[in-house]
Formats: sequence, structure tokens, C-alpha cells
Amino acid sequence: MGILERKMRHKEEIRTGILEAAWHMVVTDGWQSLSIRKIADAIEYSIPVIYNHFENKEAILLEFSKEGYQKLAVVLNNARNSVDVPVEQLEVMAIAYWDFAFENKEYYQLMFGLGIPACEMVNQNTEIKEMTSILISTIREALIHANNEEADYFLKYHAYWSILHGLVSIQMIENSGKTDVFKKMILKDAISGFCKSLAL
Repeated sequence: MGILERKMRHKEEIRTGILEAAWHMVVTDGWQSLSIRKIADAIEYSIPVIYNHFENKEAILLEFSKEGYQKLAVVLNNARNSVDVPVEQLEVMAIAYWDFAFENKEYYQLMFGLGIPACEMVNQNTEIKEMTSILISTIREALIHANNEEADYFLKYHAYWSILHGLVSIQMIENSGKTDVFKKMILKDAISGFCKSLAL
């Protein structure tokens, strides 16, 4: 292995160490505990070393946010592929979204807890765009299947996501990030009503 390859590997190892230390802090003490100084102490490097890899704390948060959207996209895609009928896909995707939020609450809180991403951010962030496109394309297919192509699919997407995110957020605030069987039943009922509305 050449000198350049060793340097690149060492750099990647430090970057991985930074992210691992940061994630450990988040899981242990929450997002508010994260700081560049604490990360530097944890990996036993100086603060400038952290800044060589990440411009600031927000850059580290963005890295985790992208990772969260990637994971959610995979979960939604797997749920969608488990059934064939578009409205049924929307129903299983809603449950998958709910389960993801409570099984990965640290990711979810970062992805959505700091404010809904603006349209500009969605357009610039590949990971958010991918997750969004899965929802939108399924809603469009459901509208076609219901012979209701003239309906505003983008409005329907916002209604669908508002149900998902709204109920998840309420449950997280009310129950310290834990899921609840009754609230999950409310989600199923709300999504069932939404799916019926696609044919109207």
C-alpha cells in the first residue's frame, strides 16, 4: 500500500470515528448533547482535526439526516413492493413509516424535528428527493388506478404525508418517543379514509 493510500485510509478512519462518536452521544444523551469539542474528546483528537473533516456541527447533522432519509426510502420501497395494488401500497407504507419513526427516533427527530424541509432543500438533497418521489409516485399510481387522474396528486401527497408526520409527531411528544397501539389504529383509520378519498 502506497503512502497516498495509507493517508486516504487514515482520513476515512478518522471520519468514521467522528461519526461513530457523534452517534453514540446522540443515542446516549440526545441531539442537544452533540458538540465538536465533545466529539474531539471522545476520539482523542484536537478540535481542528474535526474541522478538517466537517465544516461545523451542522455538517455532521446533515450527514446523519441524509443517512436517515436513505434508510426511510429503503423501508418505504420494501413496503411498497410487498403488495401490488396502489391503495394497499399506501396503507402498508404508512405502517412502515410509523414503525421506522419509532424504531429510529433519533434519525426521525433530526430529519423532521427541526422543521419541515423547504422545497429548495428537497430539490437539492438527493436523499430527501428519493424518499419523496416514492410517496408521490405511489399516490399517482393510486389515482390512475382509481380513474381519478385529474386530481391534484401533489395536494394528495401533502395530505398523505401530513397524516403520517402529524400523528407520529403527536405520539412522540405525548409518549416520549414510544409507539402506542391505539395511536397506530388511528393511523390505519386515517390512511384508510385517505385512500377512499382518492376515488372521489
